Parts: sequence; structure tokens; C-alpha cells
Amino acid sequence: MNLYTKLCERAAAGKPLRVGLIGAGKFGAMYLAQVPKTPGVHLVGIADLSPANARTNLERVGWAPERFAATSLDAALAGGGTHLTDDWQALVKHPAIDIVIEATGNPVVAVEHALAAFRQGKHVVNVTVEADAFCGPLLARKARDAGVIYSLAYGDQPAMICDLVDWARAAGFQVVAAGRGHKWLPHFAQSTPDTVWGYYGLTPEQARIGGLNPKMFNSFLDGSKPAIESTAVCNAADLTPAPGGLTFPPASVEDIPFIMRPREEGGHLHHKGQVEVVSSLERDGRVIPYDIRFGVFVVFEGDTEYIRRCFSEYGVKTDPSGRYACLYKRWHMIGLEVGISVASVGVRGEATGCATDFRADCAAVAKRDLKAGEMLDGEGGYTVVGRLMPARDSLAQEALPLGLAHNVKLLKPIAAGATVRWSDVAIEDSPAVRVRREMERTFGDVAKEGLVSSIDG
Repeated sequence: MNLYTKLCERAAAGKPLRVGLIGAGKFGAMYLAQVPKTPGVHLVGIADLSPANARTNLERVGWAPERFAATSLDAALAGGGTHLTDDWQALVKHPAIDIVIEATGNPVVAVEHALAAFRQGKHVVNVTVEADAFCGPLLARKARDAGVIYSLAYGDQPAMICDLVDWARAAGFQVVAAGRGHKWLPHFAQSTPDTVWGYYGLTPEQARIGGLNPKMFNSFLDGSKPAIESTAVCNAADLTPAPGGLTFPPASVEDIPFIMRPREEGGHLHHKGQVEVVSSLERDGRVIPYDIRFGVFVVFEGDTEYIRRCFSEYGVKTDPSGRYACLYKRWHMIGLEVGISVASVGVRGEATGCATDFRADCAAVAKRDLKAGEMLDGEGGYTVVGRLMPARDSLAQEALPLGLAHNVKLLKPIAAGATVRWSDVAIEDSPAVRVRREMERTFGDVAKEGLVSSIDG
């Protein structure tokens, strides 16, 4: 409750948190819009493969050119400005940097950036949740071994869901379900960058004028991003998916306590402690009033008559039995809120969400019949979609994680709807591949048994 006060104390003492940002795209730009107004934080450097694009984004969010004119990281430290570079390694290695924000959106390189930061004794706020989805538990362990903090990024839904879950448990409630909203109809799972704008209600020309990336937007629409984010939530918040993954039940905010209760009690859940995503559309396409499309929720249980009476006395919206209640945030503000993670890590020494177990996975599944020799194009593309599944099922199937299903060649045909396996593709060695394989070896035996696999051993 006192992050702002602590940041002000850092500012007054002349000891700001010194931050390096890798990736100045859309998410990074939103953080850049806020950091000049945040006390006790000095963004020392920005690393981006295209400094020219980064400059454009800096100017777009209101930075004066002299603010990012520092010719080196040392000059930025001395003058209070920010150095813009294409050399992420120099940024990570600089001894003055306390916290690295990874915001490239590229899961393969994000793993390399995080590992390098750990080796240099830097805390990491990982915006690239795709990387966390396929190797977050091992990244968490490696950060702990290095004596640093690894954190999901607040403002993105996974960290905000973790926050709600933590609130419920710290208040003494049993968490029944948690998750996020989404605009969903079943046929969206086969959407491609060619069909995405029609489903979104935009023309290709409107999307072009807005500078919108069809593949990125399609990764949300086709369910890949919800599956990725739900994987991160499961692994960080001690929750698990239903055996078949996400089912996107439609519901208004007020109906969430009704829908998010066990099936045997008239609800939708396979089990208590489940992650699920709620659709803002009825199955016939009708828009649901007062939806949770852009928000997050937690459903918790009043397990005594006294607590249920308290719910009633204070107007808490529940299911008809009065047993299940919901707390929610109807919106999230993406990069505008990342400063919460920076502050939490820097002044409290606490992550805003961090994997503790390997409970869930996001596997690559064929969108259509695929032929041998085709190249997989990753999330939001033409070939594969992400499916949430229990970690034990993913390991048993030897499933290829969605985060590694980009620019890899198929060795054999795959039927539409089938899981892509490691043995189905020719994949080049990389730090990300090695970390994923190490995670499977480290947590695999226990995850296959469906038991808890503790980061702390």
C-alpha cells in the first residue's frame, strides 16, 4: 500500500531505482509514457534493435529529444537522462543497472536476456509472458540461485490475476477460480492474420492506418494469448487447468460467481482451483452487457454460514446459494502499469507474480492439416494455435511449446487439431530450447505424476 511513499523516499535520498528497458515497442512505449512522472526511478538506458523506431515511440509518448540524448550509459547516470542503444548486452552488463525490463515480445531472445541479467546480478521484470509460459519455473529457479528477483509484469493480466488470488488467500478465502476475459467464439481458433480484422470489426484499411499488427492481434483472437497467460497464472498462483484446457464460457461480470463454481453445483468448473477465461460473447455472437473482456477476476468461497451472511449484509454479488463470490478489475492498462512491478521488486524485494511450480503448459496445436516441410509460424499465425493443458499431459505427449513453434520446419504431416510434438519438427539449438529441455528434466517426473514440484526443492 505504500509503494509511492517508498519511491519518494528513494528520490529524496538521491538513490533512485536504476532501470534498463529492452524493447521499446507498444508495451515498452506505454511504460515510457509513465516513467518520467514516477519518482524514485531513473530509466538509465533503452536497448532496441531499431533505435530509430524507439526514437519515434519516445517522441510519440511525449519525450523531448534532449531527454534521451545521453551518449553513453555513464553519461545518462551522470546527467539524469537516458541512453538509447541497440546493444542490449552493454545495458545488462552495466554495474549501475538494478532492474531489467524485458519487453521485446520475442520469447526466444527474452530467455537469453533474462539469463544474462541473472548472471549480472540484475532483477528482471518479464513482460514477454510467452517466455514464462514455456520455461518460467526454471527461470524462477535460476533467478533465486543468482540471488535476484524474477517477476511477471503488472499491467499484463497474469500478474494482476496473481494479485487478486493473493488478496483472496491472504484474507483467508479459498480460491475457486481465477482468470481473465476475452472476446471468443469457437471458430476464432482457426483465425489467421487474413481473417482477424473481420472478427475484430475493422477493415484492413482501418488496421493499416492504425499501424496494427495482424499477427499480434490474431494471437489474442485465436485463443493463443489467453492460453499462454493462463499457463503463467497456473504456474505462479498454484492453480491448474481443466484437462481439456480453456473452454471460454460466456458470462457477464455479475454472472461470474454463478458460472465459476463446480459442475456438480450447477456451474462450469471441472474442479476448484481452476484457471478459466470468460467470453464476452454468447455462442450465437451476441455481445454480453457488462462484460469482463478486458479485465481479470477471482472467485472465492464463503465456507461458513457466517461468512455467507456477511456477503449478503454488505451487498457482495454471489451465486444463488450465496457461497461463491467474485472480485474483479474490469480493465488492465498494459505497460502503463509496469511501474508497479518495478517498484515492488525495487523497494519491497517482491515479485508481482513468479512461477513456483510446473503445473501447466501451452502446447502448439495444428490450426489446419499441415504438410511435411511446412514452416511453423508461431502464435497468431497461419499454422498453429496455443492450447492450455496440464503439465503432466504436455510432457506425456512430448508436446512442443507454442513459444518455440516459430520458424521451425515440420518433418511429418500433422492433422488439424493435433498436438505438435518435439519429434515432429527440426528445431535449432538455442538458449531457450536448452532451458526448456532442462526444465522438463528438472520438473518432469513430479509433473507427470500430477504432484507439486517445488522451486525450492
